Amino acid sequence: MLLSALLLLPLVGAFAIMAFVRGNEEDAGKEARYIALFTTLVTFGVSLLLWAGFDPASAEFQFVEKRSWFVGLNISYELGIDGISLFMVLLTTLLMPICILCSWESITTRTRAFMVNFLILESMVIGVFCALDAIMFYLFFEGMLIPMYLIIGVWGGKNRVYAAYKFFLYTLAGSVLFLVAIIYMYLQFGTTSIPEFIKQAPNLPLDVQKWLWLAMFASFAVKVPMWPVHTWLPDAHVQAPTAGSVILAGILLKMGAYGFLRFSLPMLPEASHHYTWLIYTLSIIAVIYTSLVALAQTDMKKLIAYSSVAHMGFVTIGIFTMNMQGLQGAMIQMISHGLVSGALFLCVGVLYDRMHTREIANYGGVVNVMPKYALYFMFFTMASVGLPATSGFVGEFLILVGAFKASTWVAFFAATGVVLGASYMLWLYRRVMFGEINNEEVRRMSDITTREVVIFIPLVLLVLWIGLYPKPYLHAMDASLANLIKQTQVTSEKP
Repeated sequence: MLLSALLLLPLVGAFAIMAFVRGNEEDAGKEARYIALFTTLVTFGVSLLLWAGFDPASAEFQFVEKRSWFVGLNISYELGIDGISLFMVLLTTLLMPICILCSWESITTRTRAFMVNFLILESMVIGVFCALDAIMFYLFFEGMLIPMYLIIGVWGGKNRVYAAYKFFLYTLAGSVLFLVAIIYMYLQFGTTSIPEFIKQAPNLPLDVQKWLWLAMFASFAVKVPMWPVHTWLPDAHVQAPTAGSVILAGILLKMGAYGFLRFSLPMLPEASHHYTWLIYTLSIIAVIYTSLVALAQTDMKKLIAYSSVAHMGFVTIGIFTMNMQGLQGAMIQMISHGLVSGALFLCVGVLYDRMHTREIANYGGVVNVMPKYALYFMFFTMASVGLPATSGFVGEFLILVGAFKASTWVAFFAATGVVLGASYMLWLYRRVMFGEINNEEVRRMSDITTREVVIFIPLVLLVLWIGLYPKPYLHAMDASLANLIKQTQVTSEKP
């Protein structure tokens, strides 16, 4: 019942805010914030029980719950996690209370509705990572679009409606084909159970696998997002409130990569091998092209948004190497990117709260008035670059090792992304932090508050923990990754 509890807790919190929080905007907003924070902290505590009770030696799904849902159609309420989904759930439950805290003072209108949307979003995202029924997965996968659409469209920036529409339409359009693929497999196998799909789908003819793979790819590639269907992301990031950007970068981008790991590779292994060249090509273009685009940005959020596309390009390369180092690297990079990119958007949010602009040209010399903030920003900049002793280094190193084993050319082009990543992140840091103070508003800025320090500290500790001692993470996911590699090799060797 642990997974059902994780799904229900945020919904209970959302219901409590809607049912019991009354009064004027200020009082209602204050109560809503406390309920949302309490709910997300309890949910995080419950998710830690998953890790505590997880058996790292087993590649099977654990904490499985199964109940008949649509009996005549053989569609079930089925939940379970393995070493791949465990850390995605933990990442989600960790970032949610941080998002509530970072919105504490910046969201002052319709606060009740904002907190309700965030709690519903948390439930939907946890559902994606725990669902073991394809219809349930699809419902959660699409359901999270609604609260995210509202978060961008209601509490976003000047062009928020345009960005929200673009985000919604891009992601929905790709997912229609994914639904077609699920329906086809349901008609073939008479069930929507993901474990059953994994057992039976690899026996489908290669031509059928190719079409199903492309249908799933249309959905997952938009969610990652891969080049050239990445253009919704910079707009969504720039217009979203800080908490929306943290969730978007930290968790929602991982859904596409998770889809490849849960559906494409184990269910359609032959097609996955057949289209590996396509993934490598698009990923390398993403790593190099979006890094160069990032160098040309004048908006801090847009620069970090393009860096997200480049980092997720590393993840897709790692996934499709289909070897242990590549997959380990992809998983660590996903966790690392969730922490580091989320932290960078929080850093931008700190400046935006004080000066209400994200234009790089309006800053300069910030280190003189905000030395503590400059230290945190530097730490996360270095983690994004992949400095040794940070989580970014572990993820990128393992991906490059896996890529080198798969193709030296892929490893070579991917490695250029590391150099370019250092270029645009250090350029951003130098322009914002150093130099003369040319803007009088910068002189009046105050250093980070206790609340902001509380937000940054857990992220700093986790980035260092993974960077210095990744073994607990790798140990928990190794059995599941080894099983995934075995599944990709079963039919790739058929005559």
